[in-house]
Amino acid sequence: MSTIRELLVELTGTAEYADAVGDDVDLAASGIDSGDLVRLVLLVEQRLGVEITAEDMERLHTIADYERFVAERSVAGAPGGA
Repeated sequence: MSTIRELLVELTGTAEYADAVGDDVDLAASGIDSGDLVRLVLLVEQRLGVEITAEDMERLHTIADYERFVAERSVAGAPGGA
């Protein structure tokens, strides 16, 4: 299970949602409410150590978007990263 999916399980309290939603499915359209989306952003920031700006949030719609974003920011923030 991906890191973002693990955070979704923690957020929703069940693996059913995280298992059912595809990597490229818009999270808002899949039934998660806006409050949970904000909490997901906070969890990503706290647990994974990446900052997500309001501008970034406008581009984060799917699990794949979040995974790419975290991977890019993790590489950029690593010593010797971009």
